[in-house]
Amino acid sequence: MGKHLKTKQAKPERTGLAAGLNKGFIVTRRELPPKPSHYKGRISERKKLIREVIREVAGFAPYERRMIELLKIGSAATFKRALKLAKKRLGTHRRGKKKRDEMAEAVAAMRRKG
Repeated sequence: MGKHLKTKQAKPERTGLAAGLNKGFIVTRRELPPKPSHYKGRISERKKLIREVIREVAGFAPYERRMIELLKIGSAATFKRALKLAKKRLGTHRRGKKKRDEMAEAVAAMRRKG
C-alpha cells in the first residue's frame, strides 16, 4: 500500500578527470541514512494488527459486500464492474484498483478458509 519504493542504483566511480561521463574529483561516498519520506506508505506491524482486528469486528461496508459478490462471480465483466463501483465510491482510479485487489484477496481468503 502506498508509494512505490525506488531501489538505489550504484553510481559509477569518478575518473578524476575534468571531462568525460564520470568527470570530477574522486571522493569517498558517505552511506546516508534513509530519508523519513521513504517510509511513507509502509505499514507497521501494529497498524496491520489494528486494521485486522477492526475488519474482524466491524466487517465490510455495504459497497464492499457488493464488490465481493461481483468478484465471486469471477467474470471479466464483473471484475470491471467492481472497479467502477469502487472508483465511484472512493474517488480515484488508483484507490479503486487498490480496493478491488483488497476485496479479491478477501474472497480468496474466504475460499481458502472453506
